[in-house]
Amino acid sequence: MSDDADRPPTTPLTDRERGVLSSRWQEPPVSLMTTRRVELRRLADSMRIIIERLVGTTAPTEEIIEVADDLARVALRFDSFPHGTTYDGFAEAANAGGETHALFEQSGWIGRANPLAPPIYLQEIDGAVRGRAFFGSAYEGPPGCVHGGYVAGAFDEVLGAAQSLSGAPGMTGTLTIRYRSPTPLHTEVRFTAWIDREEGRKIFTRGELHAGDRLCAEAEGIFVRIDFSRFAELRAQREVAELERLGGGD
Repeated sequence: MSDDADRPPTTPLTDRERGVLSSRWQEPPVSLMTTRRVELRRLADSMRIIIERLVGTTAPTEEIIEVADDLARVALRFDSFPHGTTYDGFAEAANAGGETHALFEQSGWIGRANPLAPPIYLQEIDGAVRGRAFFGSAYEGPPGCVHGGYVAGAFDEVLGAAQSLSGAPGMTGTLTIRYRSPTPLHTEVRFTAWIDREEGRKIFTRGELHAGDRLCAEAEGIFVRIDFSRFAELRAQREVAELERLGGGD
C-alpha cells in the first residue's frame, strides 16, 4: 500500500460537516429511535447483566442447569430467523428515513445493541473525541483491573472515532499502547482522543485513558485512508463467507 505522500492535505471540515460525522456515533434522542432499536438495546442490556452475574457466580449447580436450559430455549427461538450481519443497517442509514446511527449499534465497543460492548459513550467536544465507559467483571485481567487487551481494543475504537473527523477516514494501520497504571473495573473511566497530524494517506492520532485524575494508559494510532469501494469489496466477501458457513453457498 503506497503512501501517496505527495497528495495534498484534505480540506479542513466545516463545523456542520464535523457535526454530521460525529452525530453518527453519538447517542440519539430516544424519540428518534424505532421500537425495534429500543428493544434490541433492552435485550442487550439484559444479556450484559447475565454476563456480569455469570462471571464468578456462586450459584449452585442445580440453578446453573436450570438457567442454562432457559437460555438454550431462548437461543432456539432465534434459529427460525435468517441471520444477518453487523452491517445490515448500513444501507438503511443512507435512506432519508433510515437511522443514521444504525451501523454503530452493533459495534463491539460502542454498540448499545451488542452485549459484548461495555459500551463506550462517545462525544465530540472542540474537535476531540471524549468517551466514558464502565468495564464489568467480564473484562477482568489482573485482579480488579481491566485486561490490557480490552484497553487496546477500546483505544482502537476511540481513536477510530477521532480520525473519522478528518472527513476522509481510514482503517487502523498501527496501534501503540503505553500502560501507565492499572485500569480499574467497576469504575467510570474517561477516554480522550484527537488527530495529531495528517501526512498523505496517513492520519496520526493520540489518546489518553483516565480513572479520576489518574492516567491509566496512552495510545498512538496511525490510520490509512482507503478507497471505500474496497470497503464494499470486504463486505461482499464477508457475505459470501457467511453463506458458505451456513451451507448456502452451493
